[in-house]
Amino acid sequence: MSLQIIPFTPDNADAFYRLNIEWLSALFEVEPFDKKVLSNPETYIINKGGFIFFAQLDDTIVGTFALIPLPEQEAYELTKMAVSPDYRGQKVGQQLLEFCVDFATRKNDFRLLLYSSRKLENAIHLYRKYGFVEIPVEDNCVYKRCDIKMEYLPN
Repeated sequence: MSLQIIPFTPDNADAFYRLNIEWLSALFEVEPFDKKVLSNPETYIINKGGFIFFAQLDDTIVGTFALIPLPEQEAYELTKMAVSPDYRGQKVGQQLLEFCVDFATRKNDFRLLLYSSRKLENAIHLYRKYGFVEIPVEDNCVYKRCDIKMEYLPN
């Protein structure tokens, strides 16, 4: 079995929705903003200059993440990162994050921001492992669940 990172196509939009709704509804409330973005990834991510990638194992989509441009912050938001419960603990998230950091910084030279929750201890640990540092969360954060903001600067 070989894990590949593949780009978004309209055919895998349902996997993007399913993977994210699955973890969000298990741990948090699925917020209106989540539903809007997840239901229309081309409108809210791709058509705005963003990117969506998937971890594919053989013919199965097992993980995903998105990069949404934040022009006012001169960055991209790393968001909607999810791994199927059946594949957690197999370093899928780590491979997605490694790809993301490489894609964002070494190839395109843009900084990354992410909004998360301290409740997601494993994710926060992984972000720190890859060089993300905590910065202040703005008062008007779009996510109710957000209590931590992190940044990764390109080399």
